[in-house]
Amino acid sequence: MHIAVIDGHPDPRRGRLCHALAAAYADGARQSGHDVRTITIAELEVPVLRSQDQWLHGVLPGQLKEAQDVLQWADHWVIIYPLWLGDVPAYLKAFLEQVARPGFAFMPGPHGPPAGPLRGKSARLIVTMGMPALMYRWFFFKHSLTSLRRNVLGFVGIRPVRETIIGMVEATDNRKWLERIGALGRSAR
Repeated sequence: MHIAVIDGHPDPRRGRLCHALAAAYADGARQSGHDVRTITIAELEVPVLRSQDQWLHGVLPGQLKEAQDVLQWADHWVIIYPLWLGDVPAYLKAFLEQVARPGFAFMPGPHGPPAGPLRGKSARLIVTMGMPALMYRWFFFKHSLTSLRRNVLGFVGIRPVRETIIGMVEATDNRKWLERIGALGRSAR
């Protein structure tokens, strides 16, 4: 299987748990013979789109075209990100807005929902947070995760989308999570 691991933490410092989780998933997948490419958004220049015209007709920066090529190549996407202010970090959102342009992520149709060139791909979302995972799931209804799954990935035809929520990252021994994420990589789930 071809797997794209999107390390969605905007901070380039290597000590971040999301970076370690991305490496653990990629290593696990490679151990099982999968072909893996990693996109580390903290290493990219991602300009913010300011208008619909830019989104529809603007020139995609070269690094982001390379990221699109990786996403097109992949059968399975793994998006790893920290929960910031209850949502996806703005830099990851800017990345997704840039790469998920018409013609790549969907083809606008004359009637009904758009055709999806990305149909047939699957995804795994891994979100880290300081609060307990149960609180995020039941009290906050895992809002940002559901929005990303339904309004971005589902909209362009990516399914199934599985999820892993890692809570209490500052108070937990994260070695068990690195092992679990590595196991997910080995199973390509």
